[in-house]
Amino acid sequence: MTHQRETHAEHGWDAELVPDERGRTGRPEDSCPVERALAAVSGRWTTLVLRELMHGPHGFGELRERLPEISPKILTERLRVLEERQLVVRQRLRGFPVRTRYELTATGRALRPLLVELYRTGTALG
Repeated sequence: MTHQRETHAEHGWDAELVPDERGRTGRPEDSCPVERALAAVSGRWTTLVLRELMHGPHGFGELRERLPEISPKILTERLRVLEERQLVVRQRLRGFPVRTRYELTATGRALRPLLVELYRTGTALG
């Protein structure tokens, strides 16, 4: 690792790509902000679930209607992972039957520019 740092220091860091020490690594690290951002949106269907929640809170059934091809099992798993990553909060609503509503946290909403840029980049790639 020291050798790589010396080599990179010799050539200089791109301040936009690596604005601080956390990104100056020769391998994927959990502390790297880029790795954290990619992990936040990783997983099949995750970006689509996030996209739908960007419009506001939705119940499980509403999400299923908006994403009709996702299985209930996968949707449940994605929502659970997003909740564990603290990107989504789950609220149990009063009444019978009990309903659940999912809403993005401030951190989840902060992913919007990343999703927009990923879409643009994907379009440019082809």
